[in-house]
Amino acid sequence: MSEQLVPFINGSLPTSQVELSISGRNLLNRDYLSKSDPYCVVSLKAQYEDEYHEIERTEMIKDSLNPQWVKKVVLDYNFETIQKLRFVIRDDDFDGGYDLLGCFETTLSELVSLSNGRQFFGKLKGESRQQGEIIIVTEELMSCKQIAEIQFRAEHLPKPSFLSSNDPFLVLSRSNEDGSYSVVAKTETVPGTQNPTWKPITIRATTLCNGDFDRNIKIDCYNQKHDGNHKLIGTCYSSLRSLSVTNEPPMILVNEKKKKENGELKVQNTHITEDATFLDYLRGGTQIHFAIAIDFTASNGVHTNPHSLHYLSANKLNNYEIALRGVGEIISYYDSHKLFPAFGFGARLPPNGQVSHQFPLNDKPSHPYCSSIEEILVHYRRQLNTVHLHGPTNFAPVINNTISIASQFQEGGGHYFVLLIITDGIISDMHQTKQAIIKASTLPISIIIVGVGDDDFENMNELDSDDSTLREGNLFAKRDIVQFVPLRRYLTKSGPNQYIKSQADLAKEVLAEIPAQLTGYMKSPNAPFVVPTAPII
Repeated sequence: MSEQLVPFINGSLPTSQVELSISGRNLLNRDYLSKSDPYCVVSLKAQYEDEYHEIERTEMIKDSLNPQWVKKVVLDYNFETIQKLRFVIRDDDFDGGYDLLGCFETTLSELVSLSNGRQFFGKLKGESRQQGEIIIVTEELMSCKQIAEIQFRAEHLPKPSFLSSNDPFLVLSRSNEDGSYSVVAKTETVPGTQNPTWKPITIRATTLCNGDFDRNIKIDCYNQKHDGNHKLIGTCYSSLRSLSVTNEPPMILVNEKKKKENGELKVQNTHITEDATFLDYLRGGTQIHFAIAIDFTASNGVHTNPHSLHYLSANKLNNYEIALRGVGEIISYYDSHKLFPAFGFGARLPPNGQVSHQFPLNDKPSHPYCSSIEEILVHYRRQLNTVHLHGPTNFAPVINNTISIASQFQEGGGHYFVLLIITDGIISDMHQTKQAIIKASTLPISIIIVGVGDDDFENMNELDSDDSTLREGNLFAKRDIVQFVPLRRYLTKSGPNQYIKSQADLAKEVLAEIPAQLTGYMKSPNAPFVVPTAPII
């Protein structure tokens, strides 16, 4: 089993995994009546790549020229390769646009060598000479699978004035090696009270203290101000070990500038659990089932045309075959039954020419399974010489078919379904597809979409809802289950023959979110698995 797990995770194992904490200082103010609302977009460019691609973006912080973002960037650090990083800080506009606040470029190796638990300062570049600075703290992640759920309450907070009350919130920061602190969590604001109780904070121990239960944690209590100039009420210090002790004396909130005690902070309760990982579920017996749906619409071009995305050649693979091999051969390791349902959609079928939005590649509706990726490729090529490419490009039927199957296997957490859709164009049934994805988000399903050709695929990015919850009318997805990747990112841009740079890199990008999506389902409400309580180490 262990030999089969390696290809899913990485083609070459990283030297280590690192976490970046990002903040800004003295940023430009792009707003007239308030301050900038900054967020940071982080992009990566590997040594062989021509362009940067986005890997993460922080949350937006309103009205702040000195933001400290909670969201971290986790990267695999490889000693033997050059990993270029670009940090672009933007001011979020109310109309969905943004203004550029500054840009900084470096390499991950430079951050690792010069930061390593300390603050790294970079000058932002942009239109103005005074763009401000970006501050990055890089730290190697320790192996720790524990999650802490902590609930705080405060008492006897001083009133800001005789006629008003506080709107308090907490900010938790972990200590760095140079004595600085990096923000790791924030509570919600509790309006109009001197005795707030906040909702529980759920945070990984790696994020809170990098697995060191005795590491210093600073807790700041602020009174929220609408202009972003929040007033510090008081500060106290603790550790995860101390926060986990029952009946621990209350912590005194001290305004260090005024040398004044400003109330007490208490831990309502703390709960530490062991975080079950993707490999834990696989070792526990979860089976991953792999299904394929291939676009046979006319926009691909007839397979006899050398310019067609379906062009069949004895000398090289076409785009669809590259995607099938790159992704299918990796994930097939995890399907112990080695039976893969494979379908086509968007074609007219013989003998009557009826359009089908889901037909089995092997022409066996009662048993649409293939025993290998090679068998799928054989049936795919045969169908190109049998069916008539047509349209429209409808995704909902194949997604709903996966839903009907997965609905029968929700109990016990023993099965998880991955649907690979390979397509070239714009979705014709976008509303129905969104509804199907939202329905599937409550089931053990992940959907991978590989886009072939030169379409802009803007609608695919909408389905891949990494930054916002997928919505259709009043319906919202329960979790993100879609991963979209354009194949062209992995193909050469010159020469008559377009060869993939690395099928391993394609598979890594496409399959990167599957482990988190699977564990996210297992830990969702009514989850089939119960995560055990973990002891404090």
